[in-house]
Amino acid sequence: MTDAVDRKPKSDEARSAFLPPSGAVVDGDMSTTSEFAIPEGLAVPRPAGTESETTSEFALPQGLDVPQAPTAEPEGSAFTPPSTYSAKHAPSAFTPPSGIPVVSLTKDVPWQDRMRTMLRMPVAERPAPEAIQRGGDETGPAVPRVLDLTLRIGELLLAGGEGAEDVETAMFAVCRSYGLDRCEPNVTFTLLAISYQPSLVDDPVTASRTVRRRGTDYTRLAAVYQLVDDLSDDETAVSLEEAYRRLAEIRRNRHPYPGWALTGASGLLAGAASVLVGGDLIVFVAAALGAMLGDRLAWLCAGRGLPEFYQFTVAAMPPAAIGVALTLGHVDVKASAVITGGLFALLPGRALVAGVQDGLTGFYITASARLLEVLYFFVGIVAGVLMVLYFGVQLGASLNPDAALGVSDDPVLLIGASMLLSLAFAVLLQQERSTVVWVTLNGGVAWIVYGAMHYAGDISPVASTAAAAGLVGLFGQLLSRYQFASALPYTTAAIGPLLPGSATYFGLLAIAQNEVDAGLVSLSKAVALAMAIAIGVNLGSEISRMFLRIGSAEKRRAAKRTRGF
Repeated sequence: MTDAVDRKPKSDEARSAFLPPSGAVVDGDMSTTSEFAIPEGLAVPRPAGTESETTSEFALPQGLDVPQAPTAEPEGSAFTPPSTYSAKHAPSAFTPPSGIPVVSLTKDVPWQDRMRTMLRMPVAERPAPEAIQRGGDETGPAVPRVLDLTLRIGELLLAGGEGAEDVETAMFAVCRSYGLDRCEPNVTFTLLAISYQPSLVDDPVTASRTVRRRGTDYTRLAAVYQLVDDLSDDETAVSLEEAYRRLAEIRRNRHPYPGWALTGASGLLAGAASVLVGGDLIVFVAAALGAMLGDRLAWLCAGRGLPEFYQFTVAAMPPAAIGVALTLGHVDVKASAVITGGLFALLPGRALVAGVQDGLTGFYITASARLLEVLYFFVGIVAGVLMVLYFGVQLGASLNPDAALGVSDDPVLLIGASMLLSLAFAVLLQQERSTVVWVTLNGGVAWIVYGAMHYAGDISPVASTAAAAGLVGLFGQLLSRYQFASALPYTTAAIGPLLPGSATYFGLLAIAQNEVDAGLVSLSKAVALAMAIAIGVNLGSEISRMFLRIGSAEKRRAAKRTRGF
C-alpha cells in the first residue's frame, strides 16, 4: 500500500478527496482508497436519472416540495424594464426598438445651418462625424490643441461683434471638423468655454478664454469665417498646423482703411444723416466737421487709455458745440440737424442689434451684458450733449425742442443720402471692399421702404422702421448665404439710415431745458425705434432660414416655452 501511494501522482492524490462514491478503484496494479470512499461490499443505490451525486448545502433535500407562486416575478435590477413596460407601446423615455432616427444633414448648405442644427440637438442624438485624417498622426490631433484653436477662433468672432449663437456654431464646427463631436461650447459676454468628453467613462477636458479687448473689423471677421468654412469642408482637409498659421496671419493683418479714411467716413456719415433730417449744404459741412473733430478727440482719449464711456462723451461734444455756436451766431441754418447728424455717427447700432439678437435666441446673460454696454454708451452720449446744450441755453441759444425736423421733398436726394450714410458706415466697420457696394444698396432699399410706409403711407415710424429693418435682415442673410460668410457686413451698415438720431436729440434738448416729461417721451420713442430695428433685423434673418433649406430633414429645434414657465 505504501509503495502504491508513493507511486501515485500528486495531482491524483489531491483529487482523491473529491472523488464520487464510484471512485474507489480496486485492481491488480493499483488499489487506492480514501477516507471518504465507501467500503468494499457496501452497496448504495443510486437514484435513477442522475449522472452525479454531488450536492451542496443550498440544495433542497429529496422529497421536500416547496410550492412556488404561479405569478411570481423575478427580482428586478437596473437592466430589467419595469413591470408596466410594454414593448408594443413603449414610452418616449426608452429608445425605440428601431433606434433613434438619423437626422439627414446635407452638405450643399452653409456650415452655419448644419452646425446650428446639430448644436441644438442632445449630445446622444447627434450624428457621428466622418473620420477625416487631417494630420500625420493616425490617432488624430491632440485634444488640448484643438480646443485652444477653437477658443482663439471664437474670441475673434465674439470680439468682432458676432452673436453668441453664431460664435457657438463656429466653435462647434471647428471641433467637429477634427473629430471631436461630444463637445459643448459656452459663450458669454467676456468668457468663452468649451468642454469635450471622449466617452461616458473618460474624464472631460475643459478649456476657457477671456475676451478682454473688442474691436470692429469686419474684414478680419470675414477671414475667420472663411477659415471655418475651409475647416468644415471635407475636401479641403486643413491640418491643425495650417489652421494655426492662417489664424496668425488673420491677427497680423492690418486694417483695410487708414485712420484718415475712418475720420473722413465719420464726417460723411454725419453729413448724410443731417441731409436725411432736412439739412442743406451748410448743415452738411457743419455736421461733417463736428463729427470728424469728435472722432479725432475720441482717438486721442483712446491713446491715453480712457474707457469707451469717456470716449463717447468727448466725441458727442463737438457736433453739439457747433450747432449751439451756429445758433448763437444767428446763422440761418438748422442747428438741430447739425446735432442730429453728429449723433448718428455715435449711436451704437451694432451692439444694440447683437444684444437683442442674443436675447431672442435664448442667450440672456450675453444679451443683458450687451444691452448694458449700449446703455453705458448712450449715457456717455447723453452726458456729452447735455453739458453742451446746458451751457448753450445759459448763453441764450434759442433751441426749440418742439420743432420738428423737415424732410426734403426730393426722394432722389434722400435715397442718395441714405446710400452715402451706409457707405460711410461700412468704411467705419472696416468691411471688405467687395461688400461695400452690396451694403450700400441694402441701405438704399431700407430707406425706400421706410419712406414709402411712413411718409407716403402715413404709418407709424416704429412699424415702418421694423418693416424696413426686417427687409435689411432678409437681404443680408441671403447675401451672406450666397457668399458663405457672416451676415453682419451686409446688415449692420444698412440699418444706419434707420437709427433714431432725431428722437434722441430732441429728448436730450427737452431735458436740458427742464422739460423732463417731454424729454422722457422722446427718449422712449428712440428706444422703441432702436428695438424695432434690432427685432426687425433678427426676424428677417429667421424668415430667410425658415423658408430655405437648413440642412436637416426636420425644422430647427428650439425651446418650447409658450406658457411662461
